[in-house]
Amino acid sequence: MDVTLREVRDTDLAVFYGQTTDPEGIRMAAFTAEDPADRARFDAHWARLRHDPEVVTLAVVGADGEVLGSIGVFGPPGEREVTYWIGREYWGRGAATAALRAVLAAVPDRPLHARVAADNAGSLRVLATCGFTVTGHDRGYANARGAEIDEVLLTLTG
Repeated sequence: MDVTLREVRDTDLAVFYGQTTDPEGIRMAAFTAEDPADRARFDAHWARLRHDPEVVTLAVVGADGEVLGSIGVFGPPGEREVTYWIGREYWGRGAATAALRAVLAAVPDRPLHARVAADNAGSLRVLATCGFTVTGHDRGYANARGAEIDEVLLTLTG
């Protein structure tokens, strides 16, 4: 799938909010806000991200101009992490892989890290396809599931 990355616009936030309140998306992401439906918290979170010069936040846009999701890189040097959220209607179509490849080309920081719920096979496949390797396992409390779950830690060094 062809995608482009661009700066996040105010109009993107409604799309992102809709995607991050989708029940299946929440379940797969697992590590979400305590209350994903809290719009004020969502808006405050995005305001912080968009105004922090150390955080890369980009909209993922399809060939037709439709916003497919978001992708970002955050954290201090040596510990920077990549994160993305693609709307469920675009899952399995290559949007996440294309977006991750594009952000990896645009952000030269290495190593880059990622954390994924161990049962999120789609994201594990995307990260492996883009060169991330499993470097550990952990357990963490997943708000979306109301329980501690297994997660996989991955790193991209090259």
